[in-house]
Amino acid sequence: MSERPQEPNSSRDDDSLLPIDEHIEEGHDDEGRKVRHRGIYLLPNLFTTANLFAGFYSIVNAMNGNFYVAAATVFVAMVLDGLDGRVARLTNTQSAFGAEYDSLSDMVAFGVAPALLAFEWALGSMGKVGWMVAFIYVAGAALRLARFNTQIGSVDKRYFIGLASPAAAGVVAGTVWAFSDFGIQGSNMSFVVAILVAAAGMLMVSNIKYNSFKNLDLKGRVPFVAILAVVLVFAVVFSDPPRILLLIFLAYAASGPIQYLLRLRRRKPVE
Repeated sequence: MSERPQEPNSSRDDDSLLPIDEHIEEGHDDEGRKVRHRGIYLLPNLFTTANLFAGFYSIVNAMNGNFYVAAATVFVAMVLDGLDGRVARLTNTQSAFGAEYDSLSDMVAFGVAPALLAFEWALGSMGKVGWMVAFIYVAGAALRLARFNTQIGSVDKRYFIGLASPAAAGVVAGTVWAFSDFGIQGSNMSFVVAILVAAAGMLMVSNIKYNSFKNLDLKGRVPFVAILAVVLVFAVVFSDPPRILLLIFLAYAASGPIQYLLRLRRRKPVE
């Protein structure tokens, strides 16, 4: 009696027309039952990919000495980073994959790119001290992002614990953009840049609270004068983007330590 060979099961989960593993993510439905989702959401991940490309493009331009373009691209990455999360929430397309992909993109755009930009423009002239300062910033960004991912859902959404990596990148990239636009050589102010870069890296891993502005209601109605204020802000920023953006991010970076010192002063017992 001859045996017929068994036909392979064509409906297995690991079958694919392409030699690329399909992403399968486990979750829960509205009734709490475990479900498996195949694939990823396209729209929010397009913005995340654009954010990643902006960081990579900034690195390439910094290596080629195009500091003006490299710094401006970091700010473009900030806009894209702000859009991907909001698009995911508005379209209800949040996923664990998107959150991890966003963190990796942020590491490139707001961790590696600003550090390399500062190193190529100013810190390289300081030798070993320069690359050590740049590494402090990169390590601070990595630790900041890792800590942020583990604290989601367990901290007050009104505040960031430590300076957010996009804001730290704004301080570093804004400094390079503002002064290189004047034709100033980075080697002439390497010490100042080193202090700013190191301070930004340390603030990212600090326990100082920063306002996250997540309690702003962007979908509700506002007075008509609010749109006039927005127009005024855009006009001021675009009148001199390098200097205005630098001042904004420096003020935000300084707001955390200032509020921390004020809270300590209030807690100090009166003799």
